[in-house]
Amino acid sequence: MPLFSRGRDQTPLDGVDAVLADLDGVVYAGHRALPHAVEALLAAVPGRRLGYITNNASRTDATVAAQLADFGLPAAPDDVITSPQAAVRLLRDLVPAGSRILAVGGEGLVVELQKAGYVVVRRADDDPAAVVQGFAPHVAWTDLAEAAYALAQPEEAGGIPWIATNTDWTIPQARGVAPGNGTLVSAVHTAVGRLATVAGKPETPIYEEAVARFGAASPLFIGDRLDTDILGAQRAGIRSALVLTGIDRPKHLLAAPAGSRPDFVLGDLRELHEPYPRVRVRERDGAVTVGGATVRVEGADVQVLAAGDRPIDLLRAGARAIWDSGRAIFGLRVPEVLYADPFRAV
Repeated sequence: MPLFSRGRDQTPLDGVDAVLADLDGVVYAGHRALPHAVEALLAAVPGRRLGYITNNASRTDATVAAQLADFGLPAAPDDVITSPQAAVRLLRDLVPAGSRILAVGGEGLVVELQKAGYVVVRRADDDPAAVVQGFAPHVAWTDLAEAAYALAQPEEAGGIPWIATNTDWTIPQARGVAPGNGTLVSAVHTAVGRLATVAGKPETPIYEEAVARFGAASPLFIGDRLDTDILGAQRAGIRSALVLTGIDRPKHLLAAPAGSRPDFVLGDLRELHEPYPRVRVRERDGAVTVGGATVRVEGADVQVLAAGDRPIDLLRAGARAIWDSGRAIFGLRVPEVLYADPFRAV
């Protein structure tokens, strides 16, 4: 059930044996730790495994672990699951080790390909057996062009496989939101008219690897994006929490389709340790109450019956009321107070 109701005084962490956290927009933005994230994750460690799942393909697991350790978080390379690792798992079923692979991306992708026994090349003229594409800040038009040249032949007509580590449209950085790997994959797709096989979130292999690696029976995944993090966790059968310190904002939550609705909504990671308020639905009119906030949908109008004193509870109530209505948000009149955004990290 989206916006999961815990028992009295229960927190989102109760009963959880592994916390699996996204990185960009959850733990940090660029090279800056997000407010309260490190302290909250450290407090979650006793009695639980702490792992990190990232679609960012530009860095190695060891580099990510070192950055996390610099922030004061306990992290070894094996605690980090990357989208290049998921891509290599897919590649093994398609192309034998020792083959030449055209890599579009940076160190994070190259290292994983080499660890798996592949030969990394950068030009279509090197006769690659597959193209694997991941994000790196230095990826240029020339790199995308080489991928397009190598992928000119459709796969059904004998062309080579094309795997994308991920298709995130954006990536949060210290200076703001920047284009992500999805924009680069889309450029190649536009040139060749083919679709890549996607390895990372929201596909399930990256989650399944994390659950197996940590031996988790009751994990909780924390992400900042509905269309990758939360959708993927739902597909993998893992409870999820959306934290509003990254990409997706209240308006995105209110409009979330059925497959991308989180079990918990958090203003920041401190709320992992706070009792999660019960969601109460009034039988006679479907009004939803969370904490001191009550929202109902009457016809095409979303009505705030009580705003309460916590914006996060008002957002939780509004999201649940809209979702329960079964109506698309563009067919509703939504008061501005519901999609106000006091949550963005500074």
